[in-house]
Amino acid sequence: MQSWCELTMVQPKYYRPGYGTMESFQGGISAHQLRAFIEKIERLEHDKAEIAEVVRETFAEAKAEGFDVKVMRQLIKMRRMKKEELDEQQELLDLYRQALGE
Repeated sequence: MQSWCELTMVQPKYYRPGYGTMESFQGGISAHQLRAFIEKIERLEHDKAEIAEVVRETFAEAKAEGFDVKVMRQLIKMRRMKKEELDEQQELLDLYRQALGE
């Protein structure tokens, strides 16, 4: 017979029967699965911080070589955009310049 606690235990959204033991579940949450997700996210955050540092160093190196980092960032942003978005932005920019009489 199941205890009251086991009967009222809330199962995780993607509960898989037979996955892990009852000891690994606390309040319907698989401790093993939760720990795996948390550790994976922590590793990814660490990797992201390392990559950000390399990007900063690369911009500093480009600046030391005489490149304008602000313009480089703008070029990178534009290269990420879809052609349609870029065209629309350019049209609006031209329209605003005309409105200002430039």
